[in-house]
Amino acid sequence: RHPLATFFHLFFRVSAIITYLFCDWFSNSFVACFVTILLLLSFDFWSVKNVTGRLLVGLRWWNQIDEDGKSHWVFEAKRMSTTAASTEAEARIFWLGLIICPVIWTVFFFSTLFSLKLKWLALVIAGISLQTANLYGYIHCKLGGQKSISRITSRFFITDVSKRQMRRISEDCIEEHGKTGTR
Repeated sequence: RHPLATFFHLFFRVSAIITYLFCDWFSNSFVACFVTILLLLSFDFWSVKNVTGRLLVGLRWWNQIDEDGKSHWVFEAKRMSTTAASTEAEARIFWLGLIICPVIWTVFFFSTLFSLKLKWLALVIAGISLQTANLYGYIHCKLGGQKSISRITSRFFITDVSKRQMRRISEDCIEEHGKTGTR
């Protein structure tokens, strides 16, 4: 169980949304609101990508640059043993937070665009970008993890079947050899 990770998974996301909605009530400074919300979005991006995804659902992703300077995206899915009900609840919270928040920022985008509050548009686009990047990364991890699990399963099945066939062939050879030796 990871209650602290679950809390921070939602805390930064919800704080950024609430601050965006009510910042004008508490401060007249656009710059202070902008910086506060951007910091909350950045903390959220970092904590989800580096901590909560790994702890709550066993997924992580990152970008790796090799010696040639080529960029490689790495998506990992940890094989989970039998999960308890608490970890299933944490996984649901993780995925709901990961999916709902980009939708909310998209609604903010259209409301900002139609109300002509263009100074907030850059912040909303940053919110959509950061939230969607994490969503994309974890969906890719989830799908890639299932593919790798199916590959492992098929490899195991093929290897297991071929070992059984080899065992039968060797047993048949021993039986034939035993029968010919006793005659």
